[in-house]
Amino acid sequence: MPDSDVDNSPFEPRHLPVPVTRAHENGGNWFTRTFRTLFGLKPGSIRADLKDVLDDLTPNESGFSPEESRMLKNILGLRERRVGDVMVPRADIIAVQQDIQIGELVKVFEGAGHSRLVAYNDTLDDPIGMVHIRDLIAFMTARAAVDPEKNAKRKKPLPAGLDFKTLDLAMPLSAAKIVREILFVPPSARVIDLLERMQAKQIHLALVVDEYGGTDGIVSIEDIVEQIVGEIADEHDEDESADVVRQPNGSYIADARAKIEDVVAIVGHDFDVGDAAEEVDTLGGYLVTRAGRLPLRGELIPGPGLFEFEVLDADPRRVKRVRISRLTEKRQKPREVGREPPSEPTRKRAEPDAVLAGHAPPTLNLDEPPQKDESPKPAAVSTGKRRP
Repeated sequence: MPDSDVDNSPFEPRHLPVPVTRAHENGGNWFTRTFRTLFGLKPGSIRADLKDVLDDLTPNESGFSPEESRMLKNILGLRERRVGDVMVPRADIIAVQQDIQIGELVKVFEGAGHSRLVAYNDTLDDPIGMVHIRDLIAFMTARAAVDPEKNAKRKKPLPAGLDFKTLDLAMPLSAAKIVREILFVPPSARVIDLLERMQAKQIHLALVVDEYGGTDGIVSIEDIVEQIVGEIADEHDEDESADVVRQPNGSYIADARAKIEDVVAIVGHDFDVGDAAEEVDTLGGYLVTRAGRLPLRGELIPGPGLFEFEVLDADPRRVKRVRISRLTEKRQKPREVGREPPSEPTRKRAEPDAVLAGHAPPTLNLDEPPQKDESPKPAAVSTGKRRP
């Protein structure tokens, strides 16, 4: 006999209010709360929490390997990095003129060691695009290809059906029609934005241009990836020598492109450049700032403290190599940078007075007779010394 207390009425669902925790309450979702609980962190953004974990905890404590920690730090810092920080400077750009012959272009590719080269019209400030070595090989292969039927009828068929004798190596690059589009970006642009743009456009090379349209440098997608994973070297990359090398006599031979912080780390913290580190990034830039002009080869420039620079190699555009020496005491008569030296400086053979004074020597016009100085001359005072 059925139980009379059992309710046989149909089930009616009831919509009762249930408290639901929102994602932004109590410090975020379950992953955020678990992450903070695991590492004992206070409520905040995941980005800030992860940065604190990487900075404060050792790899064993955080659970990340040293390589993972380094790459995670680089990824977090990529948002603040600008294109001007990672670009290859203009002086190191390998570019070709649009009317270069195909044969010469092959030689440039062989010596450059790059797969892409910038092409320009008259100067590097007038770029037209880039040329890829794969496009060049494809063009040469298409021009050297021989009809298979004709090649089969030859007494000695050509290997791979290619006859490079028919290829005109004197043809200009502009006639080959293999110049591709290139990206243009200001130095203030964020690196992460340029990477996203390169992926969207499928163009892996960008020229860095200033506000006047002049070329400042160049950035490839490899340069950006190296900011995350570190230096990428392939089979054709040669081992580069260290930027700063200590010599047996205690001095240092440095590449002028060496970073200021790298020089300080090797030479010592007493090599303090002060506020100049905020204005320039490289040793060569510091020398130019210190001298107030582009130093000449063989010139001595006083450095911070007891340090002294000797320009070992330079050209009209930049300083290349520098010797850094530590003096036991300051020179009695230091030459002030940007001002004329004492009345009788130690002369270097074949150097004019203008060079010793820190100014470029004047250009002489040998076709015009010398002009007489009509200004009144002061009375001569005998000093007992002969004029040099």
